Amino acid sequence: MKTIRYYLVPKSPWTYLGHERLLELARKHGAAIEPRPFGLTQAVFPISGGLPLNERPVQRQAYRLVELQRWSDYLGLPLTLHPKHFPVDDLAASKMIISVAQAHGNDSALRLAGAMLRAVWAEERDIADTDTLIQLANESGLNGDAVYAAHENGAPLLERYTQEAIDLKVFGAPWYEYNGESFWGQDRLDFLDRALAAPAR
Repeated sequence: MKTIRYYLVPKSPWTYLGHERLLELARKHGAAIEPRPFGLTQAVFPISGGLPLNERPVQRQAYRLVELQRWSDYLGLPLTLHPKHFPVDDLAASKMIISVAQAHGNDSALRLAGAMLRAVWAEERDIADTDTLIQLANESGLNGDAVYAAHENGAPLLERYTQEAIDLKVFGAPWYEYNGESFWGQDRLDFLDRALAAPAR
C-alpha cells in the first residue's frame, strides 16, 4: 500500500491549511497516512537555521501574515491571523496524537490532529490546556479522559520521530515523505498528488 509519512506540528498554521487536503489526497490514491508529530521548535529549528516566529525579522513576520490570509481566502478555510493561544506549547498535544495512533489507529489520530489544528487557528482554543485537550478528544469520538491519561505513552515515539525528521533533513512543517521523496509545505501538495499518481517504482 502507498504510505505517506506525515511530519506534523499541531500548532502550525501551514499544517492546518493542508491537513484536510492531505486526507483527501490519500483517499483519492488509496494511500495510508502515518502521522508523525515531531519537535520542530525544540529540536529541528536549532540545527536547521529555523527561528521561532517572534525571533524572525519583521519583514518575514509581515509577509507570513499576507500569505496566511491569501491561503485562507483561496482555500475557503477560516483562519485567525493572531489567535489568542499562539504561540502555544504543543508537547502534550503531540504526545496525544501519537498515543492515539498506537491505541486506536492512524485514522483516529489524524482526526484528533485535525481537531487540534482547528482549535488553534479557527476556534481560539488552547491546546496546552488539559481540559481543552480532553474536550477535543471527546469531540473526535474518543474517551478524552482516558486518552489524556495515556498521552505520555507517546513520548518515546515523539523522540524517535524527531530524530527521524532530523535524519530526513526536515526543516519545517508540514513535511510529507512518500516513496523516498520529501515535500515541504502544504503548497507542495500538488507535487505529492503527482507522485502518488505515478506508477510504482
